[in-house]
Amino acid sequence: MKVVLIGFRGTGKTAAGHLLARLLGVPFYDTDALIEEKAGAHVHEIFGAVGEEGFRKLEREVIATLPSGPGVFATGGGAVLSPENVEHLRRGRTVVLLQADAATIEKRIRDTARPPLTTMGLRAEIQHLLSVRRDAYLSAADMCVDTSARSANEVAIHIKRLLEEGTVPVEGMEKAARAIAQSGIPEQEGRELLEKIGAIRDNPVLRFYGVAGYPSLHSRSPQLYAQLFSYFGINAHYIRFHDPSLSRILNLAADLDVRGLSVTIPFKQEVLDAVDHPDEHCSAIGAANTVLFCGGRSYAYNTDWMGIRDALLEEKGKTAVVLGAGGAAAAAAYALLSLGMEVTVLNRTVEKAEALAARFGCSSGVPRDFDRIRPAVVVNATPVGMEPDRGSPLTREQLFPGMTVFDLVYTPPETPLLRMARSAGCRVIQGREMFIRQAQAQFRHFTGIDAPLHMIREMMG
Repeated sequence: MKVVLIGFRGTGKTAAGHLLARLLGVPFYDTDALIEEKAGAHVHEIFGAVGEEGFRKLEREVIATLPSGPGVFATGGGAVLSPENVEHLRRGRTVVLLQADAATIEKRIRDTARPPLTTMGLRAEIQHLLSVRRDAYLSAADMCVDTSARSANEVAIHIKRLLEEGTVPVEGMEKAARAIAQSGIPEQEGRELLEKIGAIRDNPVLRFYGVAGYPSLHSRSPQLYAQLFSYFGINAHYIRFHDPSLSRILNLAADLDVRGLSVTIPFKQEVLDAVDHPDEHCSAIGAANTVLFCGGRSYAYNTDWMGIRDALLEEKGKTAVVLGAGGAAAAAAYALLSLGMEVTVLNRTVEKAEALAARFGCSSGVPRDFDRIRPAVVVNATPVGMEPDRGSPLTREQLFPGMTVFDLVYTPPETPLLRMARSAGCRVIQGREMFIRQAQAQFRHFTGIDAPLHMIREMMG
């Protein structure tokens, strides 16, 4: 058994870790103790001598050389802020996040010698750092355990039970798997899921992720994530949820204790009403494409806007048009405005365009306004051109050399709009590029690991 305990100071990693190692009959390793051994000094002395930066360097060196065999590994509170550390910690191991409320943490660490990391008072520092580190903790974990009202012994026993029996009843998992296999997804994917559930008693720490959409049969996420999980040694399986009802998808996900969902059409807006903690970006955009589940709570993010923004960094400050007024269009407008562009939202239903533009303080109109604007940048955020549709939201005459045309449709890779734009001398950006960049950000939310863009491009073929 290989188990990593992560979390803030005072959540019980060391005390529970010692007991858990004894229960499992494996060695116990504490990365802070290993750092002290390597440096020949206590943690507070290391901070005093080389500062937090020097300590983090030592921490990375220690984590990169941890024993590869069985063991319980307790980490420092800031260890998972480094994707490099997370990659080393997660490979072939199960990561358990220990959580506690700020008052409990303050009580537990008040008299310790660890130096403060800010100039705030202790309670304020704890609350601040918990907020700053929350996403990193959530991303790096396979399982989440609240230790606020549990003794170290109770925590150790609880984790042992999770590791040996799983997080949810097998009977419910089997029923959910049968329903998913019969939902119209490819037969091979259904068989693979049933096989995984059939063997779950031999692998109770297997975690599940999936794509939620309708239709979702076009999504390439299952193939991509299968490769990423395999490469980084993560014990996880990615499912295709193909159902017109988001509530049914979420119920099935709960039965499987799904760790994360990639959310696609038509649920990107609806899902916000079903989550506990949307982040600032998806709240502003009004849509989410990424959901994490941890400790009975759900957290929503939007990485679509990042995939759009990062592909258009060299177009800062230009005039831009967004075609469409749905969730993808909102992400596009948000991304373009973050680059200082002058943005106009065009949509056949002018009321929808006006409503979206009003949220972001930009202009709106109908498709015939395109010729008057003559934008330098165009983002197609409509489904026009997505297989099997053969249409284009613009004509050849509306395109001119030097214009940048970004089509968020990624199946097919070369849409009718992009073919026309290429022939007109435009700079062309395929939807595949947006998918790759948002997938990189989403994978980090799911795992805490930074997968290189070139790796994702190669896996996409």
